[in-house]
Amino acid sequence: MIEFLRGRLLTKDSGHVVLDVGGVGYGVDVPVTTLDRLPDAGEEVALHTHLYLQEAIMRLYGFLTEGERDVFQVFLGTSGIGPKTALGILSSIKIGDFARAVLRNDLSTLMKIPGIGKKTAERLVVELRDKMMHFAEGGAPGGKKTVAATDDAGKHRGGPLGETIQALIGLGCKPAVAERASYKALEILGADASIQDLIKEALKHRY
Repeated sequence: MIEFLRGRLLTKDSGHVVLDVGGVGYGVDVPVTTLDRLPDAGEEVALHTHLYLQEAIMRLYGFLTEGERDVFQVFLGTSGIGPKTALGILSSIKIGDFARAVLRNDLSTLMKIPGIGKKTAERLVVELRDKMMHFAEGGAPGGKKTVAATDDAGKHRGGPLGETIQALIGLGCKPAVAERASYKALEILGADASIQDLIKEALKHRY
């Protein structure tokens, strides 16, 4: 497997770059989040990569961070999501925002992503809910950080929101359900709501 490349950037255009690594030119497809942060041609670049193999198809995908690659690989493990759609998601929405949309069952936000219709959005919610819990707060497998940005809900993750989630878990809710319901309660009541009110509201959204 080719998991990392470091070399001189030869060209970059429309989601595709070419790296000169020891005299060999590697063509790598990248999301907009990576493309926009690359230096000018001629500069040295390091990319975390994923080699995609399927029948007669072999393509290399690259990311500036391991976190972006981790999320990309999670997407590839989801039914109906191929590399093109996975790159489209990464290019269209911050991972933190995507993860929170999944946890909140926010289909309208997911359907704004190019190539994601209602059925696909519903499938993403079902299949990715557990996997997106960590990404919602900017984390990634193995403790690495993704490019996810925090929002008002995220800033309160360790306070009222976190206590609300733990309270629901204590009441028998599964962690994914507790987190989704707690985010919904915070969204409805606001960050100044008391923990007691958040718990009461969250309990209304646990199904």
